Amino acid sequence: MKFSDKVIVVTGGGSGMGRELVLQLLARGARVAAVDINGGSLAETATLAGDKAASLATLVLDITDRTAVEELPDRIFAIFGSVDGLINNAGIIQPFVKVADLDFPMIERVLNVNLYGTIYMTKTFLPHLLRRPEAHIANISSMGGFIPFPGQVLYGASKAAVKLLTEGLASELAGTGVKVTVVFPGAVVTNITANSGVTGLPGPPAAGEKAPAMALSAVAAAKIILDGIERDRARVLVGKDAKIMDFLSRLSPVAAGRLIQKQMSRLLDS
Repeated sequence: MKFSDKVIVVTGGGSGMGRELVLQLLARGARVAAVDINGGSLAETATLAGDKAASLATLVLDITDRTAVEELPDRIFAIFGSVDGLINNAGIIQPFVKVADLDFPMIERVLNVNLYGTIYMTKTFLPHLLRRPEAHIANISSMGGFIPFPGQVLYGASKAAVKLLTEGLASELAGTGVKVTVVFPGAVVTNITANSGVTGLPGPPAAGEKAPAMALSAVAAAKIILDGIERDRARVLVGKDAKIMDFLSRLSPVAAGRLIQKQMSRLLDS
């Protein structure tokens, strides 16, 4: 689906990869409804949109609030009159601890944002998308959704659920005008750690510092995602690390899991 003259909803549009998705969608001629829980971040996105801001609507919303999500289509229709696409980008990570040390409020928060937020948005907008001549749903899973990361087990479980949710949805919607894409980002330089309220993990590099090896900028990641959606791809792997681990996990899931475990053990045991 080409984005020109389409109305696209993007969750998590106030910062990081979500902000870049919004800005690049505007550059491709889309009208965008950017949704985020942080109004200040959304205002910054609107400022960065510059002369494209007239095609941008910013809506403060907690995607874990089902009632608020169910009211969202009417808010967007009042501005743009329709919706042609949905990108469920909003997500958080968990503290870098083992499951035994993870409290239930955090477990519920991760599942509510990453999984239930995606379900609420998808279920709410799907009837409207089915009425469009063509439409698209893209859900952001993670490399952690197909290979285990010690210290991010509940995050990975939520993203694995998003993966199966999206793949199942694609099967159900075969033959309709709604195409579906599941996205698997590897390491992307964003402020997700701070936005998740997690401490003790490295954030984005400061000015002049190098990003971690194989980590993509949010700008590059957003371009890959949007290119994949425009080509109606069912799966989009974002970054060399995601592509490598996707291949290894298919070749030998146990060996791939051990490789990740060895790489992450120092952080987990520190």
